[in-house]
Amino acid sequence: MSSNSRNPNALPIYVQISELLIRDIAAGRLIDGERLPPERDMASNLNVSVGTLRKSLAELEKKGMLERIQGSGNYIRETGTQNSVYAMFRLELPEGGGLPRADILSVDHLQKPADLPEFGLSDHGSRVRRMRYLNDTIIAVEEIWLDESAGTIDQNLLSDSLYRYYQQQLGFWITRAEDRVSIGSLPDWTPEGFTKSAGHTVGYIERFSWSEKAEPVEFSKTWFDPDRAKYVQRLK
Repeated sequence: MSSNSRNPNALPIYVQISELLIRDIAAGRLIDGERLPPERDMASNLNVSVGTLRKSLAELEKKGMLERIQGSGNYIRETGTQNSVYAMFRLELPEGGGLPRADILSVDHLQKPADLPEFGLSDHGSRVRRMRYLNDTIIAVEEIWLDESAGTIDQNLLSDSLYRYYQQQLGFWITRAEDRVSIGSLPDWTPEGFTKSAGHTVGYIERFSWSEKAEPVEFSKTWFDPDRAKYVQRLK
């Protein structure tokens, strides 16, 4: 497991691992009652120390999502994943899973352009452009708009997770989202380091996101490389 040294606000490694496990529970890859591998094996597979792993497992235990039985092992207890900052991230590696992280390309505070769908209460918003990874694999570029009525995004305080930023800095959670998946052309601002060049046809997701208010507070556009990632929605 590698950290994002380019982002000084990247989540701590133990939080990254706990979020990865929560995401696996939310996605149905880890199910209620499942016994996790021995801690030394898990730590080795994740390339972290046993101490770091135990700190991650303690986070899950505090959330009621893990039961540690002395002499038997660690067992998943699915009690809901609403507190995961990645529970609604639907892109996965072809083999499944992967820890989401991002490089921030730009943060701007702008009047909403005319071609942006209607959302929120204001005609201004914060626009974030990022390049997304799963583990160390580049998978997507995205543009996120947060309505100004919900707050203003400060690039200096952003972590890999916008949802975590919303909770810690702006005081609200994203509680639900609506995705529209199709294909689209990579935008002209696609960075040179991306897997395909601007104008190339790739997978495309438009998402409206809500907090506790009636109107969506966020709208995002994600262009993903279908050779490197897949969109997954599991029904339970």
